[in-house]
Amino acid sequence: MSPDFSPAATGTGPGAGPVSPVSRPAEGPPGLERLRPVSLAEINERAALVTRTCRKYLLPTELVPALFAGAERGFGVLEIGGRTSFLYSSTYLDTPDLRTFHDHRQGRRLRYKVRTRTYVDTETKMFEVKLKGARGITDKVRTELPMDAPVDRLTWQTRDFLDRSLSRCRMDPPDVLLPAAVTDYLRTTVVALSGEERVTVDHDLVGYRGDWEVRMRPDTVLLEVKTRGGLTATERRLHELGVRESRFSKYAAALAALEPRLRGNRWHRATGRCMDRPIPSRSHESAVHAG
Repeated sequence: MSPDFSPAATGTGPGAGPVSPVSRPAEGPPGLERLRPVSLAEINERAALVTRTCRKYLLPTELVPALFAGAERGFGVLEIGGRTSFLYSSTYLDTPDLRTFHDHRQGRRLRYKVRTRTYVDTETKMFEVKLKGARGITDKVRTELPMDAPVDRLTWQTRDFLDRSLSRCRMDPPDVLLPAAVTDYLRTTVVALSGEERVTVDHDLVGYRGDWEVRMRPDTVLLEVKTRGGLTATERRLHELGVRESRFSKYAAALAALEPRLRGNRWHRATGRCMDRPIPSRSHESAVHAG
């Protein structure tokens, strides 16, 4: 049976999105409270970085203070309404044979990823297409949706947006897309005031598929360093702390952990280091049912 969405998993309307069990502290991980608050408008002005190189690092939570020690003059942290930690919920759409997952697993130079992302705290919903080019550059294009728009299927608006986005990159649009996995997590965004880099710090990640869930261990955070250039100041500091780049994808890690037939992939080692074992989902009626 093809994956579909359970009505019990919806938010404000049919297919609007899952009700997340993730707790939402006002502050992000320790070590960021000394950075000066910056607004979303300022971050977009300084370091929007929609077309970018993105590198990922799995970091023990206890190293976050050391990573940003002495960074008060050069970095700020996104703050909205007194909060620096924000809940994201992403529903990933894939073909029935999980083409986008396998293209990523095989390291294809030209590939894409499709998701509907809900910014829960700001009540914003986006349909996003992430495009990976031959030179390793990630280009994210997106269009805003009403909050009651479905997350589990394409509408005429999102189908047209997807087709145009892929055609510009000479990729063939898929005939069918189905919901493949949901990821919920908390994100704190740090930005270099110079505009050189933007660093997202993701924690409390939970992935859902079928009646199962998998969680990232609480002693680990995922850093994504987005930049247009080479190694950044944050990455050089990470290397000093003994932390190297990781091959990790929230979607792929969740899907591989929750689908035994997909194991033995390129993320197996990183996933084993930072993710707990899958368990039956009790606090969240899953929106995605395995085929």
